[in-house]
Amino acid sequence: CRHRSKCGEGAGIEANVVSLFSLLGDITQKGYEKKRAKLLASHIPHFADPSPSPEAPGPSTSSASRHHRSHRSGGARDDRYRSDIHTEAVQAALAKHKEEKMALPMPTKRRSAFVQSPIDTCTPPDTSSASEDEGSLRRKAALSAVLAQSLQSPDYWINRSVQSSSTSSSASSTLSHGEPKSQPQPQPQPQPAASLLADLLAHTRIENSVPPDVTSSTPQERGSRVDLAPAVRGMSRGQSRSSMIETADGVPVNSRVSTKIQQLLNTLKRPKRPPLSEFFLDDSEEIVEVPQPDPNTPKPEGRQIIPVKGEPLGVVSNWPPALQAALARWGATQAKSPALTALDITGKPLYTLTYGKLWSRSLKLAYTLLNKLGTKTEPVLQPGDRVALVYPNSDPGMFWVAFYGCLLAEVIPVPIEVPLSRQDAGSQQIGFLLGSCGVSLALTSEICLKGLPKTPNGEIIQFKGWPRMKWVVTDTKYLTKPSKDWQPHIPTANTDTAYIEYKASKEGTVMGVAVSKISLLTHCQALTQACNYCEGETLVNVLDCKKDMGMWHGVLTSVMNRIHTITVPYAVMKACPMSWVQRVHIHKARVALVKCRDLHWAMMAHKDQRDSSLSSIRMLIVADGANPWSVSSCDAFLNVFQSHGLKPEAICPCATSPEALTVAIRRPGARGAPLPARAILSMGGLSHGVIRVNTEDKNSALTVQDVGHIMPGALMCIVKPDGSPQLCKTDEIGEIVINSRAGGTMYYGLPGVTKNTFEVIPVNQAGAPIGEIPFTRTGLLGFVGPGSLVFVVGKIEGLLMVSGRRHNADDLVATALAVEPVKTVYRGRIAVFSVTVFYDERIVIVAEQRPDASEEDSFQWMSRVLQAIDSIHQVGLYCLALVPANTLPKTPLGGIHICETKQNFMEGNLHPCNILMCPHTCVTNMPKPRQKQPVDVGPASMLVGNLVAGKRIAQATGRELGVVEDQDLIRKHQFLSEALQWRAQTDPDHVLYVLLNAKGVAVCTATCAQLHKRAEKITATIMERGGLNTGDNVVLLYPPGIDLIAAFYGCLYAGVIPVTVRPPHPQNLAATLPTVRMIIDVSKAACILTTQPLMRILRSREAAASVNIKTWPTIIDTDDLPRKRPPHIYKPPTAEMLAYLDFSVSTTGMLTGVKMSHAAISTLCRSIKLQCELYSSRQIAICLDPYCGLGFVLWCLSSVYSGHQSILIPPLELESSLPLWLSMLSQYKIRDTFCSYSVMELCTKGLGTQTEMLKARGLNLSCVRSCVVIAEERPRLALTQSFSKLFKDLGLSARAVSTAFGSRVNLAICLQGTAGPDPSTVYVDMKSLRHDRVRLVERGAPQSLPLMESGTILPGVRVIIVNPETRGPLGDSHLGEIWVNSPHSASGYYTIYGEESLQADHFNTKLSFGEPHTLWARTGYLGFIKRTELLDASGDRHDALFVVGSLDETLELRGLRYHPIDIETSVSRAHRCIAESAVFTWTNLLVVVAELSGSEQEALDLVPLVTNVVLEEHHLIVGVVVIVDPGVIPINSRGEKQRMHLRDSFLADQLDPIYVAYNM
Repeated sequence: CRHRSKCGEGAGIEANVVSLFSLLGDITQKGYEKKRAKLLASHIPHFADPSPSPEAPGPSTSSASRHHRSHRSGGARDDRYRSDIHTEAVQAALAKHKEEKMALPMPTKRRSAFVQSPIDTCTPPDTSSASEDEGSLRRKAALSAVLAQSLQSPDYWINRSVQSSSTSSSASSTLSHGEPKSQPQPQPQPQPAASLLADLLAHTRIENSVPPDVTSSTPQERGSRVDLAPAVRGMSRGQSRSSMIETADGVPVNSRVSTKIQQLLNTLKRPKRPPLSEFFLDDSEEIVEVPQPDPNTPKPEGRQIIPVKGEPLGVVSNWPPALQAALARWGATQAKSPALTALDITGKPLYTLTYGKLWSRSLKLAYTLLNKLGTKTEPVLQPGDRVALVYPNSDPGMFWVAFYGCLLAEVIPVPIEVPLSRQDAGSQQIGFLLGSCGVSLALTSEICLKGLPKTPNGEIIQFKGWPRMKWVVTDTKYLTKPSKDWQPHIPTANTDTAYIEYKASKEGTVMGVAVSKISLLTHCQALTQACNYCEGETLVNVLDCKKDMGMWHGVLTSVMNRIHTITVPYAVMKACPMSWVQRVHIHKARVALVKCRDLHWAMMAHKDQRDSSLSSIRMLIVADGANPWSVSSCDAFLNVFQSHGLKPEAICPCATSPEALTVAIRRPGARGAPLPARAILSMGGLSHGVIRVNTEDKNSALTVQDVGHIMPGALMCIVKPDGSPQLCKTDEIGEIVINSRAGGTMYYGLPGVTKNTFEVIPVNQAGAPIGEIPFTRTGLLGFVGPGSLVFVVGKIEGLLMVSGRRHNADDLVATALAVEPVKTVYRGRIAVFSVTVFYDERIVIVAEQRPDASEEDSFQWMSRVLQAIDSIHQVGLYCLALVPANTLPKTPLGGIHICETKQNFMEGNLHPCNILMCPHTCVTNMPKPRQKQPVDVGPASMLVGNLVAGKRIAQATGRELGVVEDQDLIRKHQFLSEALQWRAQTDPDHVLYVLLNAKGVAVCTATCAQLHKRAEKITATIMERGGLNTGDNVVLLYPPGIDLIAAFYGCLYAGVIPVTVRPPHPQNLAATLPTVRMIIDVSKAACILTTQPLMRILRSREAAASVNIKTWPTIIDTDDLPRKRPPHIYKPPTAEMLAYLDFSVSTTGMLTGVKMSHAAISTLCRSIKLQCELYSSRQIAICLDPYCGLGFVLWCLSSVYSGHQSILIPPLELESSLPLWLSMLSQYKIRDTFCSYSVMELCTKGLGTQTEMLKARGLNLSCVRSCVVIAEERPRLALTQSFSKLFKDLGLSARAVSTAFGSRVNLAICLQGTAGPDPSTVYVDMKSLRHDRVRLVERGAPQSLPLMESGTILPGVRVIIVNPETRGPLGDSHLGEIWVNSPHSASGYYTIYGEESLQADHFNTKLSFGEPHTLWARTGYLGFIKRTELLDASGDRHDALFVVGSLDETLELRGLRYHPIDIETSVSRAHRCIAESAVFTWTNLLVVVAELSGSEQEALDLVPLVTNVVLEEHHLIVGVVVIVDPGVIPINSRGEKQRMHLRDSFLADQLDPIYVAYNM
């Protein structure tokens, strides 16, 4: 639904408007508001109520939530964590922060990226469309001053919405809520205002008299590459400087983005908390800072703990020998007695199962399972086989029958949740459980089977990760009555497995805990004794009866004691939260089994119910009473229901674990006995694992209640949770371990994991085992209090170990919920987990956002949560994300599936709608910034031969140019103009050039004579019409082709200086024409030679929109020229005279023109001729842009010099016919071809899948001996390798592909020719590279970077590596600037735009010591030289030059030198949706811009992934992450990213980003 077309949008607009609002909260058309303000204005009043987000599954948003609101106060707080004390503590902590905190910059989000957009009620005051005069700037300055003074709290900043508009003229739709812009938002507002606003918007562009916008590239297609001129320098035309305040970089200060970055910098100035110590050395280089232990850390001081014994397990004469025996007894003697009552969805009883029915049905099932599933000889099931039980919670009766049927048949039941869909989060891990338990048969009910997802032909689908399953329906009508002589075998309980209970581990794997027959029986006996169960009691069970307490009490112990169980399924609770209280009241139940959630819900709903008495209850078992936050739920519930007869001593919290079953339970108290104990602990102490009563800071206290005593017959210790199981001291928190006959025996099918959990032998301080008895780890953290009472403070799986301190996930959830979440968090759904990034765990909080929450509310809530957690837990959050309501993966019972959430977060599948990253505050283990050392080679050190201080000087030389034998040739070839004349006379019909079109047809050819004659005609025309003087500059504006070549030689013949310029792109004049204009102005051109179509464009009305067309110099079209010969052909007096100007925009956005003399171009051509062995019988194919650098030399000069035939393929033609270049290579059997990276990338991406088809067409590349990529950058190894691999099938030799290297000062330094050895690849250590050191490592070493040699150094060229600061030569293990000495270097810059003195020394520089007389040209590129084992043509060892990157582009961060491309490579790997990325720095902040190729919902997924990968691989914290559309990052014609342009556009707020995240 993203209509992206840029033209012809008139049609379908009405449809779009409708779709825009039906998708509110989904992706809307990009920039829609900007373009269609008027259109929307007329619709605004109609759309007051946004529909709920379409992604929210189920009736979740509107109807359901309204339904709940009636029962629960706002429904926003999760009962588990309800604590008024804690809420007060959090509010107090936040109040304290209000005085100190400063504003956090709020993320900027494009309107369309909102997932649910709130409706604003008023139009913000509009200042952005005021024209930018000094007055408005002063007003803004005043505003920012106010802003600076009042940075104390986010409230001020959000509520007053200080407006700091940007200098950008476009009313950008990156609307940040903190700063309203004049934006047509869907708002109920009077008609006239809306249309007035739209008019204002429509005119802003013109009022602002903006300079030509040379920064924007064409987002809709990457094809039309644009050479961009320097944006800021371009602004000084047509606009007085005074109206812009600028920083040193020429970036407007009052831009909105920079205000935010300023805020970000202000927040980052706060010191980090832990004192940073000396770093430790790793690999002889520091990576991580390890904080020294703080001497004030509390340490445990008590004595070693003594194991605690439970009361003995009583012996009762009539215990049954096995649980099945109890069922048999009741089924025979008490057949009419009710066993189970199930409720329907409204909470009314649905059916009651008596003990007689339960017995007879279970018997039938057991008989059917053993005798009716296979044949007599081959039964499907044998005793001891595992069987899955798949029943919904709403049908407990079927489950009970299935469970007891399995016990009677002696097969092992494995109860699991009903799988919901093939991809269901939980069901995948269940597959692991079924596999490890060897389950191949599943029992289910008919209704449940009908509900399972099916394949089109009606079979149940194969669930992801599951073994193949047979499904058996167990409804009574399908069961067979056992024959008279059949009796079930009920042996006395032994150590065989009775049933398997599933358990999800912290990592998300689901394992099966096997419970033996004897454990099952003993556990029931121990529970009967501890809870004092009597025969015939009534019990209300609200818990899941498939596992844990719900099963142990509600299915097993209840049958043992002939208890009547009333089950209240979760679905009933959702519809009627009071249902369990009503059941207790109606049935006079003695025991109720609940969770804190149920207490909370009942409390919320009790106002509707007056007559519910709880006086019958002797035991209210709180299953999650071990959760530290259960205290307040229990207290509040007692508070409300004491008046309804609830006795305080009836509340019995308990602690359970899947491995050890019940660990401890509070016994039902006698009236008047002292109330149970409370402990108020210090959070700080807890984080260090010690128990300290909280005295000083009320805010960071944790109140815990005891969970009673341990179970009868058990033995308990507390051991250290990590490392060997050493006994803890009495004041130390540790993991509870239990030895008991009533616990689980193993993880079924997983012996390895079992040993570490079920067979732990605790050791004492000295490390000696304390006995022979094995203990089981419970996964609970706690301590033993006075009177042997057990206290639990958390679970191992919720443990977050950050910088050596322990934090509990549940505690953090509670703190987050105490920060008034009612406006923001949906039903209190919050997940907390940790991810390991850069050698430590980092805390992540993910919450579901209410559909009606506004951006401000959410952002304010997020910033307050940061503050609260910081002040209460003294720990920094790494990431806080809000996702749309109902989108987090759910556990089967509706909770949040933490592992799955964490996995989604790490894989970028979470799709948050708001995100806040705070790496600056919580990453405290960054390495020390590097202090620059003085360079170890100085003039004082002795130079011996070519050694510098014991290292080889890094230098390399190409072959000798040699002497030209034939004096005649020297004369002919001193000037290219003469070479052409000579060829026209001696070999007039030799074809020099063939130009191909997209179909591969030669549309134009030129022989030597034709080219010469055409050049003469042009010369005659110039002399007649141009009125030019010798030495004037003439701009050649031509598409790639032979006209361009003829015009070039025409200029040489006339004695004028040609300047080739890329013609403007007709579909994108606004972006491309200003650059053309600029080169014409800068080169002071006296005249323009061009074609008729281009001439019409230059004078068109569209052109007038972006440049002044009245001031063009003389324009001459060379299409139809009269047949005239010039009176004479100019011959320069010396070869040092200027031949042409080469203009190019560098990647840093500098437009530079270099002067090329006649001598330089003839030596350059000669050097290339030697290197590539070019002569007149050869053919080469060129697929390059012919406007600057080596591309121009190969296209226009080389053939005329060497006489070979050049087949010209304009790269633009490849866009309409991708295989053109490769098929021409095959057709003409070309041996040497030259291309650009853009061409190679087009072929790799576009033809990669079609190699088979091309092969079938007879395409064969085995003829290609060398394919050279012409570039001015580090070789793109990944691209050249994938190109070689892809087209290997078509016969392309692996050795053919290589790269060239040139720079502005010397257009060709390296070029892989025919003679030299193959280019070598080395792996260097990235950590050393950041220190400007080169350390070679093995392939695949961590932190290694592969680099490819840039081709063989050309004949006549010398290269040396120099320290750019000291200008002294470097040894070959150093990274330094590449300096070059060569006869074909350019002779200087043609004015650099009014800064003539700038970098004059680039061309004639001397080393500070060493070789004082040689003149060098500085390339501006960093590289190094390595002597290889290979031999060059002359038999010496070959010196390879490796280019690492441009010096101007390197980022100096933390004293280290980074190359943007390395960070970008990591970023692009971070997520499949990152199409391209670019990085730059601004005020020491690293800014990462990533292009999103997926849907806009995925935009925010990229923020944490980008931050993680840069931190992990480069040890840098990203300051700002900007997510933009594909094609926003400007790329020049050579396929290089223009990062400085991007930076300027970002700071001037012209990018229209989808999302900007400011990392705190």
